[in-house]
Amino acid sequence: QVQVVESGGGLVQSGGSLRLSCRASGNIVSIYRMDWYRQAPGKQRELVAGITSGGSTRYADSVKGRFTISRDNAKNTVYLQMNSLKPEDTAAYYCNALDVVEAGRPGNYRYWGQGTQVTVSS
Repeated sequence: QVQVVESGGGLVQSGGSLRLSCRASGNIVSIYRMDWYRQAPGKQRELVAGITSGGSTRYADSVKGRFTISRDNAKNTVYLQMNSLKPEDTAAYYCNALDVVEAGRPGNYRYWGQGTQVTVSS
């Protein structure tokens, strides 16, 4: 089994910055893509940013120019640098590892973390 653990959330004032981290651990051979999602109370979970093992990235329009996703493949870790935070960025942020290949286990799998809370005060 693979575990995905996020860290780095917290309370920050509007205009501030936070850096989220997400590490996947277990008998991992490879992970094709790692994404960050967020879910605010009463709203659907939405994709914030994603990055492939080759370094291709994508962002939600609402965070382009403010958030940067990066990845350390050797550590199975993805980061989300969040700058110029706004109150509307307040949400629980979840890490998602997709197309995970595990040693000795056929197939590809998808794993979610438990989430980390980001709260931006105005």
